Amino acid sequence: MAKEEKAVDPNKEIIVTQEGYDNLVSELENLKTVGRKEVSAQLKEAISYGDLSENSEYEEAKNRQAFVEGRILELEIKVKNSKIVQEDKKSKGASVQLGSVVTLIDQEDNTEESFTLVGSTEGDPFAGKVSNESPLGQAMADKKVGDMVTYSAPKGTVSYKIKKIA
Repeated sequence: MAKEEKAVDPNKEIIVTQEGYDNLVSELENLKTVGRKEVSAQLKEAISYGDLSENSEYEEAKNRQAFVEGRILELEIKVKNSKIVQEDKKSKGASVQLGSVVTLIDQEDNTEESFTLVGSTEGDPFAGKVSNESPLGQAMADKKVGDMVTYSAPKGTVSYKIKKIA
């Protein structure tokens, strides 16, 4: 199931990597084909149980249908408004850009962490993907190897030194 997101502005350009765009298109196609068919089958089965007024399966299927249709609309807007950022092969590694894999050294405990800078719809901190709109993503943007990256986090100010950009 997709993660909870805020409403999509139908006029806002969405910056994504090629991988992020491909994932949006794939999820959209899956929901339009597989997702809708599954919901349709759930609705048919729930209706077959009779009295719809006290039919929790029917209610659940209707809720699932609303979710799927809402997500389809959201994804259609995102795909339509996507701007795919191409990697600049010449300057790759020179500074942090969308798609860069950045190795950082935590200045507090000297540990290394690696993150990939991605578009806002692709952010997944548990997978090491940091959104360009997040505090860390904004702090890293356009920095070079050796630069300090400092941002405010819930635990306070966090400082990293950029070790490597790939």
